[in-house]
Amino acid sequence: MGANTSQVTDLSENTSLKALVGTQSISENDPFWNQLISFTFISPTNSGDSKLLEEAVIPLAKTLIQNNPRTGNFGALVRVFLGRTKELKISTECQDQLFIWQAHNALFMIRCLVKVFIREMSEEELLQQFSFQERAPGSCGAGSEDLLEELLLNLVHLIVEVPLLDITYSILFEAVTTLLIFFSYQLFHKDILRDGFIYQHIMKGQCLELTSRLVKTLLYNFIRQEKCPPPSAHIFEPKAEGGLLYGLASGVASGLWSVFTLGGAGSRAGIDQDNNLLPLSNQSLLLLLVLANLTDGPDWPNPFRQAITCFRNTQDTSSLPVEPPHTFQINFNSLYTALCEQQRSDQATLLLYTLLHQNTNMRTYILSRTDMDNLVLPILEILYHVEDRNSHHVYMALIILLILTEDDAFNRSIHEVVLKNISWYTERSLTEISLGSLLILVVIRTIQFNMTRTRDKYLHTNCLAALANMSAQFRSLHQYAAQRIISLFALLSKKHNKVLEQATQSLRGRQGDNAALPDYAQDLNVIEEVIRMMLEIINSCLCNSLHHNPNLVYALLYKRELFEQFRSHPSFQDIMQNLDTVIGFFSQRLEQAGSDLSVERVQEVIMKGAQALPKDRLKKFPELKFKYVEEDQPEDFFIPYVWSLVFNSGVGLHWNPHGIELFSMDSG
Repeated sequence: MGANTSQVTDLSENTSLKALVGTQSISENDPFWNQLISFTFISPTNSGDSKLLEEAVIPLAKTLIQNNPRTGNFGALVRVFLGRTKELKISTECQDQLFIWQAHNALFMIRCLVKVFIREMSEEELLQQFSFQERAPGSCGAGSEDLLEELLLNLVHLIVEVPLLDITYSILFEAVTTLLIFFSYQLFHKDILRDGFIYQHIMKGQCLELTSRLVKTLLYNFIRQEKCPPPSAHIFEPKAEGGLLYGLASGVASGLWSVFTLGGAGSRAGIDQDNNLLPLSNQSLLLLLVLANLTDGPDWPNPFRQAITCFRNTQDTSSLPVEPPHTFQINFNSLYTALCEQQRSDQATLLLYTLLHQNTNMRTYILSRTDMDNLVLPILEILYHVEDRNSHHVYMALIILLILTEDDAFNRSIHEVVLKNISWYTERSLTEISLGSLLILVVIRTIQFNMTRTRDKYLHTNCLAALANMSAQFRSLHQYAAQRIISLFALLSKKHNKVLEQATQSLRGRQGDNAALPDYAQDLNVIEEVIRMMLEIINSCLCNSLHHNPNLVYALLYKRELFEQFRSHPSFQDIMQNLDTVIGFFSQRLEQAGSDLSVERVQEVIMKGAQALPKDRLKKFPELKFKYVEEDQPEDFFIPYVWSLVFNSGVGLHWNPHGIELFSMDSG
């Protein structure tokens, strides 16, 4: 917090603010506005400062709600802002910092007020706050809906047209944040919102033709990862008395907070840290995700999703017979690099998922990269730290792996990438391991964690699907990866026997007792499905690449007794035939080689045996291939998820958790 934060709590006593929210109508031509928007502050960037600000603004906003229908002062403030922004691009080119500064301050006030309005009133009532038409001579009499649309259009124009410089950073951040706030009605509704004035203005009004430019600009804001410039770069100068005073037009009276220094250096901590360092990048990504996940309207598609689905690489010079709507070109290499660097955040992982799933151009490009480890390693690290991540982040990381493993070339190439000393993998020292083996280790660890903790069938299914997709291309599996595959099977076998025993005991004890019993049959069915899948994965590897995986054969032989109980089981008999053949073939060769064999000698026998085993001895099974398909009505999952990210990660934004309807407060 800055040196003079006590003033935040005194806002309700500020003379200029009392006039703004009071009962007297103020003409937009009155010098009052020039005084009102000439204050100096640094926008709050952490939730603690934002909470203080919000609490100070609420009583002012509530007073304005009562008086504004008679005074029209809020509409006048909006028009003052619109007047300032008409010359904003020229002001930037001329380095006219005073003009940018005042426009920024007006927008910041609008944003703070609208945020409270949205919590306190319906969209129709919000529209009325824009509706007053001043009757004084020379005033502009825009209707309510026209003024709202003009504001929204102006914000989009500002984002796409004003270049990102030190002096424009703050106003661009405010424009992105204000658009985000306009969509925050969703937070206060359990049902997914599918229509409304704001939706229509953004998705089918005058803003429509700016769709591709807005998506492209937000993506480039994410790509550029520009840090917030120091205060002096955006028109503040530090003064000896400890505050931050306006240094260029000090003759203008600071009518609002003369030294309001929220969010200063040193005040950011904890969860806000990463986002605060890159506020525009973070906020732009959140807005992009909100826009991309808006539902289609009753009679129009979501143009932002169309733009995200079809944009192409700047190096793609091919021409399409029909250009998709809202298409544009962007530098894929820069986007790929940013995605690799930012995967520690939920929102960057969600963007990666969105692009892989929806944009075939981007998916093809990512799969063609020869440095896939830069992308896959951060995803594996998310899964490795599953205990510390929220379940949604884990799901997204897992689905990304599943989508990648749908590609055979990916499944082959990951075994050719050799990694050294993976510092975050702490269970065992891995001095050298292929990316493919590491991926197997992490996915198996995720399955084991899920079995003992969350017991989420959805997680199991996707983990096993990814392993199954890879299994035919397993190559030179690391000794530890091979051991973990068999260890997982051992864990499943043990669990199977335990559930079977519980089921038997419950049936015996049931005589005459009508009390409800656990559904062991269902548990047994689930675990047998998982066992069947693991057997198919092992079988797929043996059938397609046995000679490439001596370590798996070694691990199989070492724990061969595990598989005996499933040989006669009706659910597994067919798949067990191949495992029996392999175990029998190699066991015989080891017996012929003599007793007390060293590990090296056993491996040598396995290597030679793998070349000698006739392929026709193994029964062919259909290829294991799983494809990710988004569930029906994906918005029921993604919209609450995106807004939980805005709630938890939005820079300089605080919402009181009471009244949030879209998601439960422990789901973020």
